Amino acid sequence: MKRIGILGGTFNPLHIGHLAIAQVALEKKRLDSVVFVPSFWPPHKSTKNVISAKHRYSMVRLAIEDNPYFDICDYEIKRRKKSYSIDTVRFFEAQYPEGAKFFFIIGEDSLETLQQWRDIDEILKIVSFVVVNRPGMDKGQSKIKVSSVTMPGLDVSSSYIRKRTTSGNSIHYLVPPAVCEYIKKHHLYEVVNFERS
Repeated sequence: MKRIGILGGTFNPLHIGHLAIAQVALEKKRLDSVVFVPSFWPPHKSTKNVISAKHRYSMVRLAIEDNPYFDICDYEIKRRKKSYSIDTVRFFEAQYPEGAKFFFIIGEDSLETLQQWRDIDEILKIVSFVVVNRPGMDKGQSKIKVSSVTMPGLDVSSSYIRKRTTSGNSIHYLVPPAVCEYIKKHHLYEVVNFERS
């Protein structure tokens, strides 16, 4: 039976932390693949400073193209509306009619609110949660059974990268080279593009 990791996010932009999380989960949970699922419109976040889904999808695709164990899914983008995790896990379940074991990869910061996710009981029937934490961080609390993996303490975030870009500072070594070039080529984060295409 296939063991599939699901890593959703805004990826605005994708950075080395996202890739490290995926790689650590892949190895620690012995997954066959990790599928990145860029959101069209993040349901629990402000859409301020979120560039178009087209650009975010392209950057993820470029970043993972040299890793045969990473894949990308445009399900949430094609829906062109807010997608909740229950929608996405139902989609994945339907893609594997002969069965697969799904692992939903989340960060430590999502653990405390996990109980409030829409249709969480149904989600738990379809996926197992893998929480990725960093050394030195306090572990969140949850009544939901999860498994944990620890990754190196990479202190990088998408908001930090956006600020550096807006300020004209280098983002080399914070994002993959292909993503860095894409951001420069399309002048992303210099002027925020609110078009969701």
